[in-house]
Amino acid sequence: MSVLSRVVRRLLPLVLIVLAPLASAGGPDVRAPEEIADLLTPFLPDETAPGSGGQARMQRLIGEILSTEGYFSPQIEFVEVDGNLRIDVDPGPRTLIAAVDVAVDGPLEAKTRQELIAGWGLPVGQPFRQQDWNNAKQQILSSLLAENHAGARLVDSEAVIDPATREARLMARYDSGPPFRFGALRIEGLDRYPASLVERHNLTVRPGAPFREADLNALQTALQSTPQFRSVMVSIDRDTPPDAAGVVTAPVIVRLSERPAHRLSFGAGVSSNTGFRVETNFQTADLFRQAWELNTGLRIEQKKQTAYADVLFPPDAGQRRNSVGAMAQATNIEGLRTERVAVGGQQLWRRDELEYRLSLTWQLERLMPDGAPESLSRALVPNLALVWRRLDDPFNTRDGIVLQGEIGAASKALMSDQNFVRLYGRYQQFFPVGRLDTLTLRGEIGYTIAESRDGIPQEYVFRTGGTGTVRGYSFQSLGVSEGSATVGGRYMATASAEYTHWFDEQWGIAAFVDAGNAVDSLNDVSLAVGYGVGGRWRTPAGPIGIDLAYGQRNQSFQVHFSLAIPF
Repeated sequence: MSVLSRVVRRLLPLVLIVLAPLASAGGPDVRAPEEIADLLTPFLPDETAPGSGGQARMQRLIGEILSTEGYFSPQIEFVEVDGNLRIDVDPGPRTLIAAVDVAVDGPLEAKTRQELIAGWGLPVGQPFRQQDWNNAKQQILSSLLAENHAGARLVDSEAVIDPATREARLMARYDSGPPFRFGALRIEGLDRYPASLVERHNLTVRPGAPFREADLNALQTALQSTPQFRSVMVSIDRDTPPDAAGVVTAPVIVRLSERPAHRLSFGAGVSSNTGFRVETNFQTADLFRQAWELNTGLRIEQKKQTAYADVLFPPDAGQRRNSVGAMAQATNIEGLRTERVAVGGQQLWRRDELEYRLSLTWQLERLMPDGAPESLSRALVPNLALVWRRLDDPFNTRDGIVLQGEIGAASKALMSDQNFVRLYGRYQQFFPVGRLDTLTLRGEIGYTIAESRDGIPQEYVFRTGGTGTVRGYSFQSLGVSEGSATVGGRYMATASAEYTHWFDEQWGIAAFVDAGNAVDSLNDVSLAVGYGVGGRWRTPAGPIGIDLAYGQRNQSFQVHFSLAIPF
């Protein structure tokens, strides 16, 4: 008998003792169709003595609950069985919608009025439910308020129930109010920053355009995501009177609270790839009083040490975000020590689901592999990266796909030691399975076109292994051997399949298999395979994963942990 079996056998009696009172607790015995019993039980008191005055109150309570589901003539009987109370409930026939009378008055386009009425959510023939009735009334009102008619209101509504015929007749009257247009922005709460900063982030609210609630929300989200503002509230002045043509041009009110200009933070953590770390970071959102963002810091990890400074500029008229930065870094991974400095600039912009990143980076790198000569390499690399995302939820994804492609190049004629073209692609797709489970497929491929890897910085060749690539192997342990070190090769490919079973909305377990390698010649291709199981815990920032993986090539186990969100 295994140790686990012995532990379970010893704990089982204790578990049953603890759960026994819970199993015996609960409400009275309700005899009714299953869906009716499930509806009533949570609302009934635990005990009602036979013959007590509480039975009358319970009968009224049951009737009220059933009426919300359209049962207006139930038969309820209280029966004493061996000193306990049993409630027999026959809900009777359900009330159905016999007639619907919906009208939307006001200066509304005929097509819009017809679409609203045609989309009424509780049509003739459907069972009457109080929640459905409330939702149907709110649906039309919400549609009016969301576009063009910010002053719309529900004027009157009535549900007439006839228990004898089991029929419900519904009536709802709406007033669309005048059409609304966006007026000028009225910005409140600015102290340090100019109003032009708000305008730079405004992609959706244009004076004279028809009112849309979604456009207000988009502006609020854009401003809230900036480092300059702590809180943002965007609304319109709904009390603005209409003009002579009956149109309301409502000012857009932007209420802001600014963040402190400077922030110093400290942190510590651990990564299964690079080990324990400590770091400090300084941020200012108003560098040189230009609303430029400076982000600089020092991160010390067991295998990597990085000092960096980046300056991010507000978006330009085309909503492109430009930035410049510098970095110094030292690493010691799989017998390869590197020292490098890099400077560069980047432009980032988005068009719907597609993100573009255009960068230019120059770097100088010293390679010091154990058991092999040192080398120095330089490269000036323009790089274009495209990322296309279509996800149901960017942080807890069950259905969606992400595609990424990159191309970069360097030339000896332009401050580089080697001519090369680097190509890289990555794919990740999520498939929902059943009510909660997810199947995830992932793959990546890379190829650096060059005569040899000599003179090419490690960032532009490939190593793999570790969290996010091939689990079961140490971080960047799969590559080309040089001396006793592992260095990057010109070819790389990985693939992964993972199935996650969620016990509930928060906890899950995953099983996976990964494969891949990085080589310097296609004749050396030999995939390293890893597989294992892991736990998943959903957080607002995405699922946290802890995996135990077995590397088939090394015949050893590795523990990996990560924040498992799409790239």
